[in-house]
Amino acid sequence: MSEESYKNIATKVEAGEIDTILVCLVDMQGRLMGKRFHAHNFLKHAVHETHCCNYLLATCLEMSTPGGYRSSSWANGYGDYTLHPDLSTFRLVPWLPGTAMVLCDIIDHTTHAPVTHSPRQMLKRQIERLSALGGYEAMMATELEFFLFEGTVDENRKRGFHGITPVGGFSQDYHIFQTTKEESVMRPLRNHLFAAGIEVECSKGEAEMGQEELNLRYASALACADQHTFAKHATKEIAWQNGVSATFLPKWRADKVGSSSHIHCSLFKDGANAFHDPSRPHGKSELMDHFVAGLLAYAPEYTYFLAPYVNSYKRFRKGTFAPTKIVWSVDNRTAGFRLCGAASKGVRIECRIAGSDVNPYLAQAALLAAGIAGIEKKLPLGEPSRGDLYEQKQIGEIPRTLRAATETLRHSKMLHEAFGEEVVEHYTRAAEVEQEEFDIAVTDWEIARGFERC
Repeated sequence: MSEESYKNIATKVEAGEIDTILVCLVDMQGRLMGKRFHAHNFLKHAVHETHCCNYLLATCLEMSTPGGYRSSSWANGYGDYTLHPDLSTFRLVPWLPGTAMVLCDIIDHTTHAPVTHSPRQMLKRQIERLSALGGYEAMMATELEFFLFEGTVDENRKRGFHGITPVGGFSQDYHIFQTTKEESVMRPLRNHLFAAGIEVECSKGEAEMGQEELNLRYASALACADQHTFAKHATKEIAWQNGVSATFLPKWRADKVGSSSHIHCSLFKDGANAFHDPSRPHGKSELMDHFVAGLLAYAPEYTYFLAPYVNSYKRFRKGTFAPTKIVWSVDNRTAGFRLCGAASKGVRIECRIAGSDVNPYLAQAALLAAGIAGIEKKLPLGEPSRGDLYEQKQIGEIPRTLRAATETLRHSKMLHEAFGEEVVEHYTRAAEVEQEEFDIAVTDWEIARGFERC
């Protein structure tokens, strides 16, 4: 713990600027879980550690306690994890008076070792591997897409989410007038994030009615995931404060375009972009070739970490800007991977597979693991694909269902080596739980289709 960081926090607490501190972990679903501490108690005690039930990393969106996890269960009594606040993540929560937040690393209560299937630890492990590989640092950026709906989430939930209405009435992609109507949410979102120390680039209307995109400045991989998580949480709370709902569900209606979370990545070394080589085609280095070749080679195996729910796969439809093919291209939005910034110092690869429901730590960890494998094996990169890739038949496809992605995850040798057997087993079980819950659900579609005609 940095003495300077502690003193800075203590100064704000003693001045009365902070009275509440949110001490949070990031769960498997990418949500913030934790406790609200009185600031003085935090400084005396919780700044060193606090505790939580270990079921928080073995649950689902409904916060149930499904069986089948090795790490925590009824048989093991659902014990504790130890939470160690990472004071480098400490920041104000400007939309909540007197409130600050800190993220925690999750430690096994018995062994005192980091919990390997903790999303933040999984990303940290790949960052360490990159550094050991050649002193590389991953620089990443994520795009946050979401929909705004009339009424609060509480009001829409009480109606069973029937008849929900987007805030806009037409496609608002880059549309200034329509997005002006949504500034009651988007302006405070941008400004509060900036006040919290997050470098916001811009917001814009996206391709559907009521759809928004928020872009944050690129950062080192861990900082990128931390900022994504904070911004997503902020979006929901600030929307709620303004009487509307924000949803990161990727596909809310079959005839509407879904929401993505494109992930941009490059590797830096000694402060320079190691993906850039002006002497080679498109200004991309041999290192970048190997990295991107790894992304392509292992994409079916890590798709679960980009699309973790049944609904995630409803997004992959041709003509929607959501990819269906495992190919790379130069500035072609029909491909799963798009080379951006060709022939410039900003050359990078954009993964377009991830949806808005993604956990950024897991997604970034999986992409880095695949890229590292590509570098280690010196995988060759073929020529870029061109044209409308939705219509091209002889190229690999992204797994189109959660069930298919679960099987490729289960049998991935690369992910077993990168994450460890227990981690892959843990997330395979998480995927199974989601599928099992869906398989016993009775949907509105089934009732409307068969109520009269069966």
